[in-house]
Amino acid sequence: MAAATTTLPRTVLTFIRFDMRAPAGGPASTAELHTATLDMAEWADRVGFDAIVVSEHHGSEDGFLPSPIVAAAAIAGRTRRAGISISALLAPLHDPVRIAEDLAVLDLLSEGRVTTILGLGYRPEEYEMFGVPWATRGAYFDEWVQALLDAWKGEPFVYQGRPSPAVTPRPLTDPHPPIFMGGRSKAAARRAARFGLDFFPDSSAPALREAYEAACATEGREPGFMITPEEPVTFAFVHEDPDGYWERIGPHVLHEATTYAGWQREGETSSAATDARSLEELKAGDRFAVFTPDEAVDHLRRGSLLLYPLCGGIPPELAWESLHLVEHEVLPKARAGS
Repeated sequence: MAAATTTLPRTVLTFIRFDMRAPAGGPASTAELHTATLDMAEWADRVGFDAIVVSEHHGSEDGFLPSPIVAAAAIAGRTRRAGISISALLAPLHDPVRIAEDLAVLDLLSEGRVTTILGLGYRPEEYEMFGVPWATRGAYFDEWVQALLDAWKGEPFVYQGRPSPAVTPRPLTDPHPPIFMGGRSKAAARRAARFGLDFFPDSSAPALREAYEAACATEGREPGFMITPEEPVTFAFVHEDPDGYWERIGPHVLHEATTYAGWQREGETSSAATDARSLEELKAGDRFAVFTPDEAVDHLRRGSLLLYPLCGGIPPELAWESLHLVEHEVLPKARAGS
């Protein structure tokens, strides 16, 4: 098998996201949601989705996915062509040498289909859980990223005084598995430039692109590939009866939104966080939407479609109602241009 090379990714239009939340007392068990995740990832691959996204958080009472590399490996085993995105790996909570090994193996198993977005994280309790210093997290992260890149150079290196031989096996992708720097700050943009990495901020603010390009110029590098989300970010569902579907999925989506909102520190937000505290406020907002099939076609033609079928522990049988409409009513029309 020939070595793959890092190239600029093509435009991604269709995403499907999973985090395996299973709130206590919900109708779907943790095991059912994990099984459904693999079934739906296989479905997404079969119908031509561009990317399958998994995330990471720790210590969440609802069981938010803590092991995205394990999940990505399982998804890779059930798929053949779709890209897989770890968005994001909370890098400082892991040992970089072990992550270098794990991502190298995952790169080989997936034939280079897994992209990892490195995140600093924003929850002090997660840092405390793993004994990682919060106050000096920026410097810690810089040292971490350097160790990760050193580990893939094919030669011995040192991390925090620990000598390490060259990490094996060598990944399929040359010079290393696809990596983006995440974040939504100018510091993140400068960090991406400093390490020569592509940039995937959780914001489309023009100031971030300007900061990234300026930092690359300072480093004497051409800017890498930069992906910015649509604003506002919409997590989509599809149903012929949007109001009726909202009534059935609303408690699950509200759990998702309020949990994320509760995690945000002052002045920060994430793509899933809203100020909504009721179903009506959710429906009136722009983070989550239930489209009719025709509305979903129009939305996809304007940009991209991000499905979140098991959001907040939505029962799989209810989620499949949306996915079947996407397969039979949305994608054929969007691809036909009619």
